[in-house]
Amino acid sequence: MKRRPKLLLLAAALAVGALAQTATAAHHEAAATGTMIYAGAADPTYLDPALVSDGESFRITKQIFEGLVDLKPGTTQVVPKLALSWSVDKSRTKWTFNLRPKVKFHDGTPFNAAAVCYNFDRWYNFSGPFQDPGATFYYQSIFYGFKNNASSTLSPSLFKGCRTHGALRVVITLTKPNGPFLPSLALQSFAMQSPTALKQYDADSAQIVNGSFRPTGTYAFQHPTGTGPFKFGGWTVKEKVILNRNDQYWGPKAKLATVVVRPIADNSARVQALQTGEINGMDLLQPQDVPTVKGNANLKVLSRPSFNVAYVGINQAKPPTNNLLVRKAIAYGLDRQAVVNSFYAGRAQVADEFQPPQLFGWSKNVVKYPYNPDKAKQLLQQAGLTLPVTLDFWYPTGVSRPYMPDPQRNFEAFAASLEKSGFKIVAHSAPWRPDYVAKVNSGDAGNINLIGWTGDYGDPDDFIGVFFQKFNPQFGFSNAKLTALLDKAEQETNLETRIKLYQQANEMIMRDIVPGVPYAHSVPALGFQKSVNGYIASPIGTDPFATVSVGGQ
Repeated sequence: MKRRPKLLLLAAALAVGALAQTATAAHHEAAATGTMIYAGAADPTYLDPALVSDGESFRITKQIFEGLVDLKPGTTQVVPKLALSWSVDKSRTKWTFNLRPKVKFHDGTPFNAAAVCYNFDRWYNFSGPFQDPGATFYYQSIFYGFKNNASSTLSPSLFKGCRTHGALRVVITLTKPNGPFLPSLALQSFAMQSPTALKQYDADSAQIVNGSFRPTGTYAFQHPTGTGPFKFGGWTVKEKVILNRNDQYWGPKAKLATVVVRPIADNSARVQALQTGEINGMDLLQPQDVPTVKGNANLKVLSRPSFNVAYVGINQAKPPTNNLLVRKAIAYGLDRQAVVNSFYAGRAQVADEFQPPQLFGWSKNVVKYPYNPDKAKQLLQQAGLTLPVTLDFWYPTGVSRPYMPDPQRNFEAFAASLEKSGFKIVAHSAPWRPDYVAKVNSGDAGNINLIGWTGDYGDPDDFIGVFFQKFNPQFGFSNAKLTALLDKAEQETNLETRIKLYQQANEMIMRDIVPGVPYAHSVPALGFQKSVNGYIASPIGTDPFATVSVGGQ
């Protein structure tokens, strides 16, 4: 899914100065030039948002690109962005969007109805490597299929067509009603990109290398071009991404002249960089480090609203996890409470289903799987298997996620509890960048794997709909009854009815299918210098930087 590209190095003589190498230099640079130095846990995958599904990439693209709609900062409420207003016809399949006038992409290309249709048609016409689930995960989750599906596992597309009505009105037609369609457009994957730049820099060239998708053009690495408050300034892999203020932005200009986003994979190193002033802010502050940051008079902690789930994914396409009894044995063999108690420092609760409890459709009646090694062994023997039963168990390295601050520690604890429960664990790992997410999405990450999800908008369709409504290689199964139930819930407009349908689906998933084992809903923490103001943490994990200032700037 990820490539190590040859990138343009940013010129040393940027007007805002070079990236500070020491704590003192970083502090004075931020104060003098309007720069925020921010640390994530990893490099982005690519900077073409249509081709990524990870938060590290979306952190960057959020600043560069905008969609027709957005989410109100700090919430999952849909608000206008590049579309000023919208309406849907009586059939609930034709959506009309009235576009914001006088908006231009960073390369000067006008944003208009033709640009909107170019983007929708681009996604719809993806072919070859672009139909790999590791390439267009979100498109396939929302729109199902393409104009010409290369695989029988892909469904007919939800998208039917896009027509312009003058320069500032566009009509998007769907093949059937779809309740989550509008909020899903807030996803970065459906942000508007410059047609000129996409064509000029070969955005639609790619290949599959060693089973993973790789763009071969330069667009996704050197020329991402949107309408957002920041422009791309350069990307040096393993070192930094630089964003510069878009002085021609259509709305209020960003308060910062420059943002430098650094990948610091080691959690302790991120905290140390914050303490010394080398960085101004950081994501993915580990729960056990929160007291350290709170105890420093120069620092502060922000909490991201909980809107996530961590889970052990199970692939049913691989024996022995194609057996429901084995999957239930895994559920009983995972000591979820111990992991939450040991590694989340009171900032998480044990998860029993695949969506957070604050989201409608959550059910208190799902089957629970408390840690019970004897029950797990009994189920394995009932399945006719000889103990211990071997499982390939994958986990990511070089990353910390909001729902999984320290993947290796989670893996080690879970592996130990499974080995007490009749299993033999064969460990596998891969760096988050370049291959882990792609392996999970394509079903190539063993029998079980550690992964998770931060919601993108306030609808159960964004959790269990994305995971289970159609065949998903990550889980390796399709279930006609569950698909029909989720289809019905997706197209239903009455909220009370939708709630009941999603509750039924959650109960069915954990009772009859067990496609994985949810284990945590976390309250992620972020750390900042007290001089950073205006930062609004988003429940979906993609925070806007345009409102942020440092010190008196």
